[in-house]
Formats: sequence, structure tokens, C-alpha cells
Amino acid sequence: MTNKNIVKTNVLGYPRIGKDRELKRALESYWKGNSTKEELLEVAKNLRAENWKLMQQAGIDLIPSNDFSLYDQMLDMSFMLGAIPERYDSLCQDKLKLYFAMARGYQKDGQDVIAMEMTKWFDTNYHYIVPEFTHDMLFTCFDTKIVDEFMEAKSLGILTKPVLIGPVSYLLLGKEKEEHFNRLDLLPKLLPVYAELLEQLKIRGAQWIQIDEPCLVTDLDERTKNAYTEAYNYLSDKVKPNIILTSYFGSLGDNESLSISLPVQAIHVDIVRAPEQLNIVKRLPKDKILSLGLIDGRNIWKSNLETVHEQAHEAICTLGHNRVILSTSCSLLHVPYDLEVEHNEQVLPKSIKRYMAFARQKIDELTLLKTRTTGQIVDSCIKAFVANENDMRSKRQSEEIHDDAVKSRIAAIQSSDFNRKSEYAQRSIVQRRHLHLPQYPTTTIGSFPQTSEVRSWRAAYRKGHLTNEEYTRLLEEETRKCVKWQEEIGLDVLVHGEFERNDMVEYFGEQLDGFTFTQKGWVQSYGSRCVKPPIIYGDVKRPHAMTVKWTKYAQSISNKPMKGMLTGPVTILEWSFVRNDQPLEDTCKQIALAIRDEVLDLEKNGISVIQIDEPAIREGLPLRRKDWDNYLKWAVDCFRLSAAGVKDETQIHTHMCYSEFNDIIKHIARMDADVITIECSRSQMDLLDVFREFKYPNEIGPGVYDIHSARVPAVDEMVVLLHKASKLIPAERLWVNPDCGLKTRGWKETKAALLNMVQAAKEARAI
Repeated sequence: MTNKNIVKTNVLGYPRIGKDRELKRALESYWKGNSTKEELLEVAKNLRAENWKLMQQAGIDLIPSNDFSLYDQMLDMSFMLGAIPERYDSLCQDKLKLYFAMARGYQKDGQDVIAMEMTKWFDTNYHYIVPEFTHDMLFTCFDTKIVDEFMEAKSLGILTKPVLIGPVSYLLLGKEKEEHFNRLDLLPKLLPVYAELLEQLKIRGAQWIQIDEPCLVTDLDERTKNAYTEAYNYLSDKVKPNIILTSYFGSLGDNESLSISLPVQAIHVDIVRAPEQLNIVKRLPKDKILSLGLIDGRNIWKSNLETVHEQAHEAICTLGHNRVILSTSCSLLHVPYDLEVEHNEQVLPKSIKRYMAFARQKIDELTLLKTRTTGQIVDSCIKAFVANENDMRSKRQSEEIHDDAVKSRIAAIQSSDFNRKSEYAQRSIVQRRHLHLPQYPTTTIGSFPQTSEVRSWRAAYRKGHLTNEEYTRLLEEETRKCVKWQEEIGLDVLVHGEFERNDMVEYFGEQLDGFTFTQKGWVQSYGSRCVKPPIIYGDVKRPHAMTVKWTKYAQSISNKPMKGMLTGPVTILEWSFVRNDQPLEDTCKQIALAIRDEVLDLEKNGISVIQIDEPAIREGLPLRRKDWDNYLKWAVDCFRLSAAGVKDETQIHTHMCYSEFNDIIKHIARMDADVITIECSRSQMDLLDVFREFKYPNEIGPGVYDIHSARVPAVDEMVVLLHKASKLIPAERLWVNPDCGLKTRGWKETKAALLNMVQAAKEARAI
């Protein structure tokens, strides 16, 4: 076998939380003061080394570095570039304290600083810290993390490919904090710092540098396209590094000609999300290499190896082995670590596990693909391809996956199933008369703190150390205390606290047919926050009521309205790993019918306020506007299908967090929820502008304090926010609530914050 027949393999990024969530535990121990900075950094160093060695041993050629982060890669980029808002100036003497203050806020030693905004990373459930820009901002090489980690790997004998967010995407994904200037104006100030970082990497021996420009798969105006040309011409003139210009999550589309014209050595395209991009091989300039994203970095299903080999073969036949790199479609950050740690067949049946691949298995798929493309195939490779084809055939025919009764119910849906009995204007009159709520009614988003004690009960129950009666008794007492405390402080619409629930999607998935689960399939959502997404492998249906027992119990011990708490169909879809053998719309409608059944059961059991959370509607938007209307049509229809069967006096709430609503507000209105609660505190109520301009007709609960930060906001601070909100939305349609659920917060800070919130509502009523 000669070298000319060997293609290289490329991994865009690897999970960083650890197989057993070592990073999560280390971070939370450090934040609580139970461990030192040195201990935290040692855990991080060991995780990086483990990832690099794993990929080296698997035979990956282009191994990423600087894909690791203590919190978020965009925050890391801001830190390296010195893009640090002025409010953190007093913390600059301690870099780690400063770093976490930017992510989480800081309230200690007489200092009180709010965190930076956080929003979703494109159409994923990963959150990033949004850069803040002012017209006079200066950039400096404040931190050399990317260089340090490259040298760290090099000391282990591993020459990595450093990864960084590209300058144009970095600016586009940030936010102007002043009016009358455009963040792209900052590009000339930004580029010299990028050039300095690239030069340092080149001097130290970096052969390839991965520069992520994911905004290339979005709609770009001419100014932005010119910014790309300016940026890469500058970097090429100053440094001339070997750059892999990397896009993912969609198609370059009309930005393809721009991308391939830029002075970079290689172009990466996501073939999984946009198979049509394989045609780029016909137009790629002769001096460029193509990195093909063939192995799915966003989902947990095995690749169809025969299909991806055909795609690779087509590219190699056109370009030659030396101009093709085989790659993951995007970073493997979005999938769990290793399928082989899943040993419990009662949790994940072998019959479904056979169709799956986590990050470790996707590395193996990549190396198998490389072996097959050499043309001299070893026996183990042949066997692996045959086994893969058997799995693909079995999946198409499995009776575990396909349920004719569910398909028939979907086919029988009528147009009337999507509509409430009356318009909001009529319903609201009935609901006010029924619920007897004051102006500025107060509520929470659903969950209350889950202490280690509560989590230990759940673990003990699952292990058989607590009987069902013992576990129920403990949960009833915790629920009773939570309900009574809410009554004592004067909240108007109560919740039961959700102490019986693990995750807001997993809890429902465990009770629906068509779902399966993992024990250690953790994926990072932000910082130390990890989720274990359910896996939708087959047709979905609800075999029994899911939430009625606990909501009914909570209502029985209070005379105040008790909210039934449900997760909406789009969010269950978006926050799960979803089957890839039918359209998303079909799966979502199946979930919507299951939630509809639950809504009607809650109503039958005396629950008059029902919240169907849909925080993921915005993140599911296609990255190209031309595809929005189709997605929003079926996504909103699925929400309406889940909610529309109730009587007029039943008040339907929904919750959406960290979303920009400007360009989809008409679709949000079409959801026709009686009350929508949204994140607003970090944006200082700026998100309400669009609701005012649109003349949003229904009720709104703009969050008045940030639950992702440990700080407790003062009463005056929340009163100011409510006063600002009342200038944008009529007071009679405003609710008062936190930004999001309180599950991850401690009781001490939660109680202090909610006491202040209730007092703020009282003061707002008196104004």
C-alpha cells in the first residue's frame, strides 16, 4: 500500500465533560469552595490528555486541540481576544475568577456583577456565552489558551490541529451593546489579534489550524461576504497558515463560491446535514483540499457505512486521495462519550443498541472508512461492513420501531384538532373570572431545587433500596413543604416542584412508548450542566397518564391554582436523539398526540392552569430563511395539537427561554398560548420590544431574574424591570416570574430571590 492511496481522517472536536462527568464534578466542587484551582485544572488537563491519546491510538490524523473548555468555546474566544466587558474590570487580577464571573455572574465580597447573555448554538441544545461589543472596544491577546493546549499535547508526543472560532462568525454571533454601530466595524481591530495567535501556533509547529466559520451556512448580506474576504486575505498575507475553513450544520449554498475563493488550504463541508454539498467536488479549485463531513456528529445512530463509502469514493475519484479528508460532520461535542459503558439492557435493550454509535464508535467508523478507501481491505473491515449492512436492514424492518396503530391515528388528524374553542379575547374573560388573579400575578416556571437528598431518594428507589410506598411518602412530604412555602410567601399560581422528575424531557420519555435511554449518555448543555437525552427509536404513544398523580396531589393541599407542568412536543423532539428514518414532522405529531392526551387528563382532574414548555421551538429553526415557514408551520401546529382540546376556562401557558423572537413573532402568536413566559432579565427586557411592536395580543411573563446565576437580585432591581416591561406591554397582561426553572439552584438563594420577586410584584401593583 502506497501513501498516495491513503486519505487523512479529521475530527472537528470531542466531548469534554468526561465519560463519568468528571469535569462537571470538578467545576461544581471548585465553585462551592470544596477544591482548589489547581485541582480543577488538573482534572481538565487529564481529560484533554485522555481524549488526545484515544484519537491517536485510533489512528486519527487531524486531532483537535482547544476544543476543550472549562465552560464554553465562545467564552474562551472572548477571553483570548480580551473582549471583556468593563463591568468585570475589578476581577481582572484573577483570571479564573474573571472567566467564571463572565459566565455565571459574581456576587461576593461587596461585588455584584451580572453574567453575560447566553443563547443557543445554532440549532443545537448547546448554549454559548454571547460576546458583547461596543464601538470603542479594543482587542488584545489576553490569554494564550489555544497555544498552551497545543504545546500541552505536543509534550505528550501528539501534534494536534488547533481549533478556533473564525473572526467573522465570532463577531456575527455576538451582540452590540450600543446603538448606531455594527459589530462588523470591529473586524480591522480584531484581525491583528487573530494573526498573532495563528503566528504563535505556526512558530510552535502547528501544521493545520481549523477555523470554524459556521455562519457560512446562513444567509449573508454583501457586507458580511466582503468581511469574509477581508478577514482571510488579511490572515493569509500576515501569517500564511494551513487553514481548514470549517462549516457545519447545513449547506454553504449560495456562499459556496465565496468559501472556495478564500485563500485557505482546505474547505470542510457537512455532508450529513446537506448531502447535496458533495457536488462541491466538481467546483473545488485545484489548489484546495476537501474535508468531507461524513460521520454524523449530531445524532447517535450508526452511519450507513456503504452509503458514506460511496460518497467518499465519489470525492476521491474526482479529486484524488491526497485532496480528500474524511471527517466527522461537526464536533462530537453533541453526542455522548462511549456506547460500550451502557451495560444495562433493561435501560437500553440490545435490540436497539445495535443501531447506535457514540463518540468513541464514530471514531471507529471514521477509521473503518479510511481503511475501505485504500482499496486493500483487511478481513476485520469486511466483517464490520457486513455487520453494518445487517443492522441497516434490521432497522428498516423492525416491529419494535413501527406501530401501525400510531400511524393510523396520525393519518386521522382533522384541521379542527389544531384550534381552541374560542379566541383568546373571549377565553381570557372566562379565565379571569375562574382564576381570580391579581394584577401582575406571580408564578414560577415549574421546577424547584432538587437537593442532593432528593436525588439520593430517586437513586435509592431505582436501586431497590426504597419501596414504592417509602419513596412516595418522601416525595409527598417534599411536595407538601414546597406548596405550603409558596402559599406562605404569596405566590399566586403554584407548582408542585417536580421532585419526582429527573430531566424535563427524560421524565416524559420514560413513560412513552418508542423511547429508550442510557445510563451514561451525558451531553453538555452549558458549563457544568449536562443532559442525558432520551432516544426516540420508534413510533410514539402514551400508554398511561404521566403527571396527573403528582399534580392532583399538589392541588389537593392548596386552594390556589396549581399548574400542570408538561414538556411540549417540539422540545421533546429537539432535546432527544431522534430516529432518522422518517420526517421530523411525523415524529413530532406522534408526540403531540401523546401530550394532548395528558392535557385532557389533567383538565378532567381539576387542573385549570397547564403549562406546555416549548423552549426549543426557536432552536429548531432551519439555518436558512427559505426553510423557516415549512418548519414553523408544522412546529406550531404540533403545539396547537397538544393544547387545543381543552375548555375555555383552562389556561394554557408555555415557556420559551433564551430566544430571539423578532423574526418569528407572528408564529409565536399563532401558538395561541394564553400566557407565554420568556427569559428577559439578562437582556434587561430588550426582548419585549418585539412583542410591543407586533402588538402581541396574549399575556406575557417576562423573566425578572436570571436563574442561571447564583446572585440574588434586589427588589428594586426587579421593580425597575417590571416598570420597564409595563411601558412595553399593558400591565393587565403582564405576569411576574423567574427566567426559567429552579431545579439547579439552591434553596437558600431561591427563597431569597422569590421573596424579593413577590415583593417586587406588590410594589409594582402599588405604582
